[in-house]
Amino acid sequence: MKTAFIALALTFAAAPAFADTVSDRVEGLARAWDHVNYEVPAATRRAEMQKLADQADAVVAQNPTRAEPLVWDAIITASEGGLKGGPSGLGLASKARDMLIKAESLNPNVLDGSVYTTLGSLYSQVPGFPVGFGDKTKARSYLQKAVAASPAGIDSNFFMGDFLIRQHDYAGAIKALEKALAAPARPGRDAGDRGRRAEVQALLTDARKKAG
Repeated sequence: MKTAFIALALTFAAAPAFADTVSDRVEGLARAWDHVNYEVPAATRRAEMQKLADQADAVVAQNPTRAEPLVWDAIITASEGGLKGGPSGLGLASKARDMLIKAESLNPNVLDGSVYTTLGSLYSQVPGFPVGFGDKTKARSYLQKAVAASPAGIDSNFFMGDFLIRQHDYAGAIKALEKALAAPARPGRDAGDRGRRAEVQALLTDARKKAG
């Protein structure tokens, strides 16, 4: 009986440390994606993104009930698909969508609505039927949920702005992109913030030109 109590105590004592380890690994995936996406030369970016996707798959396999690794695995997989393009890229986008739907079933509010941000961007950018699963109505719905979950977030507002430009709503896009540009810095995500802000500024310049 004493042994059983000791084992139970060790289980509870280990739980917070395990959770921290998972969080650390997820944060590591985020920082690695920032580096590969924004700092690795274009010539080697695709190969590095594929390696990172393999690492993310491993984190997910080790933590099958956690939504956070799934979200980052999906982001990395979708990025790999964008770099590949063509049918194989579309297949990776579909895989990323399925990961996000699973993550939503585990915890829809994980990572400040990142599930909705990424689903919205996928449905916005992937071609529609019969080529792909793109759907502007679903894209708008997911992105609205993303902005509701993270109203001042750089990613939620960036992807909403990108979507609105695609819909020729330049005034709405400017408003969203200005919010993205004013978003607070994310701790430990310096490379990601620099890269995303450059993308926001480029889109904002484009939206202002088109708005006349």
